[in-house]
Amino acid sequence: MVSLALDRLAARYGRRKILSDISTPEIPGGVLTALVGANAAGKSTLFRRIAGQLRGEGNVRLTGAVTADLRYMPQDTAMTAALSVYESIILALKQGGGGWRLSARELMAVDAVIDRFGLTALAERQLPELSGGQRQLVSAAQTLVSGPRIVLMDEPTSALDLSRQYEVLEALRAYAAETGAVVILALHDLNQVMRSCTTTLAIGDGRVLACGATLEVLTPSLIRALYGIDSRVERCSRGCPVMIVDGPSGAALAS
Repeated sequence: MVSLALDRLAARYGRRKILSDISTPEIPGGVLTALVGANAAGKSTLFRRIAGQLRGEGNVRLTGAVTADLRYMPQDTAMTAALSVYESIILALKQGGGGWRLSARELMAVDAVIDRFGLTALAERQLPELSGGQRQLVSAAQTLVSGPRIVLMDEPTSALDLSRQYEVLEALRAYAAETGAVVILALHDLNQVMRSCTTTLAIGDGRVLACGATLEVLTPSLIRALYGIDSRVERCSRGCPVMIVDGPSGAALAS
């Protein structure tokens, strides 16, 4: 079983400390985990620290996986290379080494991830021709094509329309269930989080405020601490949890 836990993680840019003493219980694989917090709370910094792009105090503990099994999809999906969508996904697969000749198994992996994210009609399009949402889909495909056991995605639905948001979250949830991978998504839409993510890690002002089952974490008091708003979590006619915003309650912890 794959899991990830953080032990007193810290990170800084120059003299400015961004994260301090970030510790979590084991975050399980097989389900989606949300990373939530206000703008500038340290979500992207935390992902970069976990991915090894930043140094700092503390440890990232992996069970059932090694660092090479980790893939990180940042917010920025700018793509200017003169490659087709299909070629770019092959390139992402082969960046781990092993030469450039594709085996039948690797071709199947490329085709499968293109199908998973509905990119078949775009496979021959050049990357600079794509819209922001299309680039985000390609970036998600590039992240998953090698079959990683640890996946970090920073706002993977931010450029997508409602239909595509739902499709991508369902595709990621299916990937986690099929592979047992730890999949952590930084998301701003808390209704998406409640619908799709089993576990939630909430950070504010560079520290952990809560980590656990999503509906136990996303309480009105926690949402107030994170975002400075009063809210309610109620059930819709189908029994699904929905967050309703009542209005501002004061300054959020991280703005």
